Amino acid sequence: MPGLRALPGLRASPPALLLLLALALPRASLAVQHLEPGSRSAAAAARVALQYRNFQAKSLGGLRALGQVRKATLKNIPESGHKYYLQFSTEDYRTGEDAGNCLATVLFPKKKSHPVVSIKCSNTKDQKEIQEEDNKFYQRIRHQSTPITANNIPDSYGNIEPALEPVWALAVAGSSSIMWEKSTETLGYFLAQVKSVKQWIRQDDFLEFDYTVLLHEMPTQEIISCHMRLTWLPRQPPRVKHFCAPEGQGAEQGSGAESGSAAGPSAEKGARF
Repeated sequence: MPGLRALPGLRASPPALLLLLALALPRASLAVQHLEPGSRSAAAAARVALQYRNFQAKSLGGLRALGQVRKATLKNIPESGHKYYLQFSTEDYRTGEDAGNCLATVLFPKKKSHPVVSIKCSNTKDQKEIQEEDNKFYQRIRHQSTPITANNIPDSYGNIEPALEPVWALAVAGSSSIMWEKSTETLGYFLAQVKSVKQWIRQDDFLEFDYTVLLHEMPTQEIISCHMRLTWLPRQPPRVKHFCAPEGQGAEQGSGAESGSAAGPSAEKGARF
């Protein structure tokens, strides 16, 4: 029948659709990759998320370290970059006790820019307990009889004097901002040591310090020296300005106006916040 001769063309349409789907589906499946929770890339992305959180958390008592990555997925977004979807446990940075679980996304942009992080965490510590710990840290520093100056925290044996624990906690919070900003998909950072720290005396309630911190870059094993001017008040994120350079090239070129009076005659001038 003449009217039915057009039907073979119609019968060819479903295979054509299937072919189009077959071409499209592999691309979609390759765009999302399930990672082994123990992989280096999953752990590195989780650490970047925690560094962002530690800087933004407004708390020294709530600082965390990475426990275990439990689930990790990588999505390739052609226009933007690689985005990691993560579930992981955390530990109290000081005691090593369970601190709760986190859900996070970390986007490493194609363009040169800091990672874009979104993170939500559960807490095992009561918020009141965290605030009390922050106030304890703050009062210990505030009521020092003389401005704090110190070197090599921790020492060569990995020990931190109890009196310097708040100074180390502030270094962890402040340097977390630097490490988050500098991190890429292939380079990550750990705080290795506070090489030196000097307190500035202020007329207001803020605490202010000049730090030289050493960051351990992975996987290059390079040590990066950074000068950091930090101010902090409980229940506020630390305010940080910094300059970094490879060790041996100097990292003492602070910028900005003088603030307060230095803890010693050789203290550097730095930015006012």
